[in-house]
Amino acid sequence: MLATMRAARLTQFPISPVLREKAGPKGRAVFFLLLGASLLYVFASLFADMFASGSEIRLGLPLVVLSVALLIALGFEFINGFHDTANAVATVIYTNALKPRIAVGLSGFFNFLGVLLSSGAVAFAIVALLPLDLLLQVDSKTGLAMIFALLIAAILWNLGTWWLGLPVSSSHTLIGSIIGISLAHSAMNGHFGISGASWAQLVKVGYALFLSPLVGFAGAALLLLALRLTIRNRALYRAPEGRTPPPWWIRGLLILTCTGVSFAHGSNDGQKGIGLIMLILIATAPLAFALDRSQPVEQTRHLLAVVRDAEQQLRRLAPQAPPENPERALRDYQRSEVVAPELLPALVAQLHSIGKRLEEHGSLAEVPAKEIQALHNELFVSVETIRLLDHTEQQFDVHAWSAMQALRDQGETAIRFIPLWVKVSVALALGLGTLVGWRRIVTTVGEGIGKQPMNYAQGASAQMVAMLTIGAADLYGLPVSTTQVLSSGVAGSMVANGSGLQMATIRNMLVAWVLTLPAAIGLAAGLFWVFSWVL
Repeated sequence: MLATMRAARLTQFPISPVLREKAGPKGRAVFFLLLGASLLYVFASLFADMFASGSEIRLGLPLVVLSVALLIALGFEFINGFHDTANAVATVIYTNALKPRIAVGLSGFFNFLGVLLSSGAVAFAIVALLPLDLLLQVDSKTGLAMIFALLIAAILWNLGTWWLGLPVSSSHTLIGSIIGISLAHSAMNGHFGISGASWAQLVKVGYALFLSPLVGFAGAALLLLALRLTIRNRALYRAPEGRTPPPWWIRGLLILTCTGVSFAHGSNDGQKGIGLIMLILIATAPLAFALDRSQPVEQTRHLLAVVRDAEQQLRRLAPQAPPENPERALRDYQRSEVVAPELLPALVAQLHSIGKRLEEHGSLAEVPAKEIQALHNELFVSVETIRLLDHTEQQFDVHAWSAMQALRDQGETAIRFIPLWVKVSVALALGLGTLVGWRRIVTTVGEGIGKQPMNYAQGASAQMVAMLTIGAADLYGLPVSTTQVLSSGVAGSMVANGSGLQMATIRNMLVAWVLTLPAAIGLAAGLFWVFSWVL
């Protein structure tokens, strides 16, 4: 079937003369210099942080594992750059608003800015989908198997669909890989399924990924119809002739929306790579990255104060003795979301342990290496428990609720921090990836969706809706697919314009979209099983 889809792509889409322009020797030399400088920056920053934290830096298997995992994660973002970002430049290239090299360079730069200025909410929303047991044992062999399986499965599917010229969702691929690992992990432990907490997060993300293409299709169609009713300039609705650029005001709108989509893509999709890299760093170098040890002493004292306040408020509501294993009780709650009688006493005991550690050492920087992972896990489980309790019918008075929210906010700042160099590294990978391999996807989006050439209004409508949809998703911490939003927007604009759709392309895209989740689930589950035994 894949061979048939590849053959259909080659015979159906004549390559535009614009896309035959390729970088010369100087351009390639500049690219490889940037790539080398970026890798040097990544590893210099990594070792600087490890050295500052007192971590041992010795040649050996742990360092090799860290380096390989980091390179694979950056490779995922690099592929994401030329796989997903190609959608952002397709419209400006096919409407002659920008030359390909300028469009791709501009898109890469705004992807870079989007990652740097991102909120970080999407990064940790993705990580929260993974099984809790693996997240709390991320420094174990099973945790490393999870990381490698997740990344390699996503890369394999993205590369395969890119080779076919099919614009599929990197977000879908990543979510499918996470589901595959969750199912494989549960099956290997004697039960089959996904925990309640993970399932709730998956449903939330699933809604975003399912609804965003519908928003893209309907939004672009309605926007084009609105333009037809309000702007009567015929030049806006004509396809480009030769290589003649559009009128200046249309050109400005197309460039604006192209940069907006690129920025929004970086701020949303780039965060997925950030979350995965932080997972790798916590697993392989916990002393430097499991806790934000750069926090000033005053901030640690504030964290201790809110821990003690939350402990007192909850002890007042649940004065009974805690269970023998408080952390296990909290983990059971995260799986089932059933509020058992021992839940609040277990949370009180966990907070007491956190407070005791903070009091003993005075600041996060002074916490010894042997306690780093334990303190990280205690804070993580406590914060996640409070997050889940917010969505239950459990009743708290205003004092207890306020104390718990203050603890959640302060706890997240201690364990969910992103070093600047991690953001820069992902931004560089995404930006550099945009510069290569974009032609296949651009050809499909620009020539393969509609039966008639794309006009200026269609390109602007699709990009405007994509920019606003992805930007809104980033604001609310929802991982959506740039590919699906923009491709659906192009299709919607074609239908609204009466241009018609090339059903062979639409069918191939839909098949790829439908297959993405099961393919990623199967790949990740199989790789996780293999890596678990190999490691």
